[in-house]
Amino acid sequence: MNRKPKILYVDDEFINLQLFKINFDNKYEVFTAENGITGLEVLDNNPDIVVVISDMKMPLMNGIEFIKKAKEKYSHIRFYILTGFQITEEIQEALNSKLILKYFSKPFNLNKIDDTLREGSD
Repeated sequence: MNRKPKILYVDDEFINLQLFKINFDNKYEVFTAENGITGLEVLDNNPDIVVVISDMKMPLMNGIEFIKKAKEKYSHIRFYILTGFQITEEIQEALNSKLILKYFSKPFNLNKIDDTLREGSD
């Protein structure tokens, strides 16, 4: 029996967390967190998570700040940003430095995200 890859989706909007989980739960074991602090706790409790997708604009810490902290401890994870805004200098810098592999726009395109996740798991 193949185990589903574990992924973490971090977003401060409850409806987005639910939509993501509903749409990807059939292919992945989906964990969710409503902010970066909770996201770090989820990673500490599930070190076998292979992908993290984080919203950019969140309270407490933004997506890039969260990913910087997470990547220090979990360098094996593939990180992505999801944003409802234009690509910012901060996001571009994160792409250039390979902190994140890609960014997705909101509202999220399920097929684009799924294709990207499948590419990385081959």
